[in-house]
Amino acid sequence: MDFLYTYETLKLEFPLVRPEEAKYVILGVPFDGTTSYKPGTRFGPTLIRQATLNLESYILDYDVDIAELPIADIGDVAVVAGDPRKTADRVRETVEELKRVNPEAIPTLLGGEHSQTLGAVEALKPASYVVFDAHLDLRDSYEDNPYNHACVARRISELGVKEALFAIRSGTKEEVEYAEEKGIPWVHARDYDFDSFIELVKPLPEPVYLSIDIDAFDLSLVPSTGTPEAGGLGFWDVVEAVEWLVKNKKIAGFDIMEVAGTELGDVTALTAAKLMFYFIGAVGKKLL
Repeated sequence: MDFLYTYETLKLEFPLVRPEEAKYVILGVPFDGTTSYKPGTRFGPTLIRQATLNLESYILDYDVDIAELPIADIGDVAVVAGDPRKTADRVRETVEELKRVNPEAIPTLLGGEHSQTLGAVEALKPASYVVFDAHLDLRDSYEDNPYNHACVARRISELGVKEALFAIRSGTKEEVEYAEEKGIPWVHARDYDFDSFIELVKPLPEPVYLSIDIDAFDLSLVPSTGTPEAGGLGFWDVVEAVEWLVKNKKIAGFDIMEVAGTELGDVTALTAAKLMFYFIGAVGKKLL
């Protein structure tokens, strides 16, 4: 497949299958071009992959061993340094090619800046976009760039995709006004609970693209991320939401973005890897 190179030594610690045979296809997007505070998201895919080596493949909660599930890892998109739009185009083209060879696969992106979710959404054309994020990301432009990571939800909304945003605790007045104007519901992290999540996502049309910006979590779980914010959610808050979506909605794609860091074994990457295992396990439980 085009635009890819692969980390041969940093794979999941169990056998993988070819992309055309997989239910889940992992794709890294090591992009760090518009990070506005804390750099390092270019290392996110590598760190998450490495963190999987610390995890048991058997998911106690589901009685599912994800080592027995058809998972592929097609490596990383070769990013265009400093250009989020051109890199997102490569993400889009790669996901389009993946869906051509395997329409049943669930693309699973590891990032990398949140700006790159746009490319996957453009390729998959979901009806709805559900995101856990500390930030509204509804700016029209930031630092003179409409494809900055702070603009991704705005660009996706302009595609006509229904949106619901959770764990929010940062944004501008203009973003709040845009959300009100477009009818985009969002839930502040202080007000988040499972009932509020169900209320907003239950009526959303399918399929759903699920995006987890790692800064949605409490800082103690994710100290290495591009734009950290205090006051986030707990791990099980997000897992519970993932489980409900997997059980009740058709999932078009999934990503975990904004993982940064420079050291193997980083806490943020360990959190992301565990969450990825829960997503894969939850889908696997539904299929079994």
